[in-house]
Amino acid sequence: MAFKSKIKWVALFVLTLSLGSLTVHLSLTKFSSMNLVQYSAKEALSHDFPYIGSPVGRNKRLWGAVRSLESLQPYANPRNGYPVPGKTSNSFIYAKIFGGFEKIRSSICDLVTISRLLNATLVIPEIQESTRSKGISYKFKSFSYLYDEEQFIASLKNDVNIIKSLPEYFKSARRRSEFPTFKPKSSASPNYYVKEILPSLKKAKVVGLIIMDGGCLQPILPPILSEFQRLRCRVAFHALQFRPEIQILGLRMVERLRAWGQPFLAYHPGLVRETLAYHGCAELFQDLHTELIQYRREQMIKQGIVNDELSVESHVRRENGSCPLMPEEVGLLLRAMGYPSNTIIYVAGSQTFGGQRLLIPLRAMFANVVDRTSLCSKTELSDLVGPETPLPPDVFKMPNPKSEEQLKEEWNRAGPRPRPLPPPPDRPVYQHEKEGWYAWITENDKEPNPSPMDLRMQAHRLLWDALDYIVSVEADAFFPGFHSDGSRWPDFSGLVIGQRLYERASSRTYRPDRKKVAELFNVIRDDMYHPKRNWILSAREHLNRSLSEEGLIRQSLLSKPTSFLSHPIPECSCRISSVEITKPIKGKDGRILFGGEPECPNWMQSARAEKARTDETEPAEDENDVPEQLEPDVISSLTSLIDHDEEWDPND
Repeated sequence: MAFKSKIKWVALFVLTLSLGSLTVHLSLTKFSSMNLVQYSAKEALSHDFPYIGSPVGRNKRLWGAVRSLESLQPYANPRNGYPVPGKTSNSFIYAKIFGGFEKIRSSICDLVTISRLLNATLVIPEIQESTRSKGISYKFKSFSYLYDEEQFIASLKNDVNIIKSLPEYFKSARRRSEFPTFKPKSSASPNYYVKEILPSLKKAKVVGLIIMDGGCLQPILPPILSEFQRLRCRVAFHALQFRPEIQILGLRMVERLRAWGQPFLAYHPGLVRETLAYHGCAELFQDLHTELIQYRREQMIKQGIVNDELSVESHVRRENGSCPLMPEEVGLLLRAMGYPSNTIIYVAGSQTFGGQRLLIPLRAMFANVVDRTSLCSKTELSDLVGPETPLPPDVFKMPNPKSEEQLKEEWNRAGPRPRPLPPPPDRPVYQHEKEGWYAWITENDKEPNPSPMDLRMQAHRLLWDALDYIVSVEADAFFPGFHSDGSRWPDFSGLVIGQRLYERASSRTYRPDRKKVAELFNVIRDDMYHPKRNWILSAREHLNRSLSEEGLIRQSLLSKPTSFLSHPIPECSCRISSVEITKPIKGKDGRILFGGEPECPNWMQSARAEKARTDETEPAEDENDVPEQLEPDVISSLTSLIDHDEEWDPND
């Protein structure tokens, strides 16, 4: 009896201690103030680079100019015998351009070239992604939403007559669809316009063009039409300037990246749904994303865009170099090159198919991975968009339950008795699974038409791509995850590579051969984070070659036949006279792949000599660092992320 009473006293004592401990914890929770720490890219940069604005010596092996390309200079001025167009013209060309940022930029350059070819006045083209029907701000028209109209017209006054709209006596006739319209392909030749469109233009005085393929003139023209290629360069690299608000914010982002006194690298993943579907890269993703890619590929097969089977071996396509490099692979390549873990990497691209989770391995290897959302405030981005009419919110609605009459009707139509047992009820689809751009796939087999919010977001992506384009062109180094894909469309990385090649051919622009990279990763696929020294040297050798003439020649072979702006040399460049004379390298078709540029004018020669003297005074860092393997903390963090087997939200 005494033993039981002792147990009761002990139990009472333990209970009293528990209540006292709970009271103390609740008091601390109530009276203490604890704020959650929000991640900030600027704070992370300040931790790695505490001395703001103090420039440090650059490692020339990682950030220095490519010496063999320093003699190439931009020179798109007209040569001899280039007449100025007349002030008046009796024929007009208007156009509607469909597609995203890359297609718009390439199509405008082709339109100006065609107007010069046909000696017609060009009406400012209508960008369908940014028309008023898409819900953009009332402050802008379609073209001025992205580009500066006044600069566009003034810059090309010696090439083509450009007006903002058709004369009044033609507008009503256009509304009645009295003028002929054409849908030229991106491979249309100059003869097509001279023989097919010019007669209609002379007869009707006005023709309309509908451009959907990212261009309306073949990329490679005969040597006799070199002036038209230089006109393309003047349009893309001089006349097509973004509106001032975009330029100011884009350059402000570059200043913020350089404020830490460190160079930065721009990286564009190139993970776009249409591109992945075109090349059959669905199996590189998981579940939902695989279905979305396959659905888009099925639609492209029905439209005649893809002439292949629906289901293909994605891993074989990747080994052929058809699929993009994943961010994890890009991170390993950059580490093999010797970029330290505190390198500033700017991720370009208005959307990355697969979500932010694909960037987790890259962020684990490089702490300072930033994008426009971490460099710009929400106010700056909303000011760029302008005032917009508010849209009604997308309120989630449960499907209406079936009435008793509907259930009876379905039962009567079910067929003769005896009937098999009904299937088990479907798993309920929860509200969070119905939200987002992918919601339709949980219930329907057909992708619905874009909602008003979807159309507005497509217009916003043009602005985000424009900001990313400015930062990528100005970056100290650029690494494309996907370019020169061999399809008939221009791509973002190709346009960036082309402008960097035109403005500063010696800038560090990587042009990796994805087929060669796939072979390299197949060697270490089982242990990617502990590569041997010879693998590191092989990867480094390949990337260094992609920076030089070898990369340019490959770019000319693969990319130029689909997009002239991705490789605008030798037509739009000249060469500073030097000791080494580069002999022209020709392809099998006789086209010059590299070399053959004329000598630059004297004023460019003297400016180049002055810059060379300035570059010789820059300090350099130690260049003999070869990383053997990744740090242990990086490996452990990656392992924990890979082992985390929860279902990810595709919006993340």
